[in-house]
Amino acid sequence: MEHIKTHIADGVLHIVLNRPDKKNALTRSMYQMMADAIVDANDNNAIRVIRFSGEGDCFTAGNDISDFANREEGQHVPETAAFMRALTDCKRPVVAQVHGLAVGIGTTLLLHCDFVYAEPNAKFVLPFINLGLVPEYASSYLLPKIAGHIKASAWLMLGEPITSQEAHDFGMLTAIVSSDTLAATVDEVCAKLTAKPAFALLHTKALLKSENEKIHQVMNEEFDIFLDAMNSTAAQEAFDAFLNKRQINPEKFK
Repeated sequence: MEHIKTHIADGVLHIVLNRPDKKNALTRSMYQMMADAIVDANDNNAIRVIRFSGEGDCFTAGNDISDFANREEGQHVPETAAFMRALTDCKRPVVAQVHGLAVGIGTTLLLHCDFVYAEPNAKFVLPFINLGLVPEYASSYLLPKIAGHIKASAWLMLGEPITSQEAHDFGMLTAIVSSDTLAATVDEVCAKLTAKPAFALLHTKALLKSENEKIHQVMNEEFDIFLDAMNSTAAQEAFDAFLNKRQINPEKFK
């Protein structure tokens, strides 16, 4: 089964997370497939808009811990970096449709989208601190700009779930839409975007993304620290506890 499904319809590239039995947890190969799809879309004039969604009962549970935990110590994760760069530099408007859980990258990727619609019961989780890790994907820069330093500190230092209402109130979501009409609403937004003049649409997005150089700088700084953190005793303890379904040893999680 393809864990990332893509198709083009009416000028919209649909990128669908399709691993519902694992709550759409992302593997390195899934990251690469999404990166390739976005890069290809930049050069395909038949594509006017990119749309993200997930199959099953949630958007994504974040990274597949077992896939990342099995990497060799010190090994880089180029697939993840490729996806981050591709979405950050994407020329096309990106619309995200979120239901259920959006954990880790499931939330941080939304910071790089242009429109984000979520159902009322969606939950957004930035669990990095609880895994002995640090913020990723320029979230340490973008979240304070969106929500302010105080709220960003709470989200990133406590790692507790964020409700749709809170995410909307602090600027992370375009709108909260009922579950019954979420897909139809996103359909309508995508149709409106594809009907806009192509030149004006592309350049409006480009103007809005004028801080990309700074975002890449922060992203690279975070990524270097993130890789170091993955090899820390605290992170290794968190990963092992997760994989073996046991409680974390507080003496090792410091």
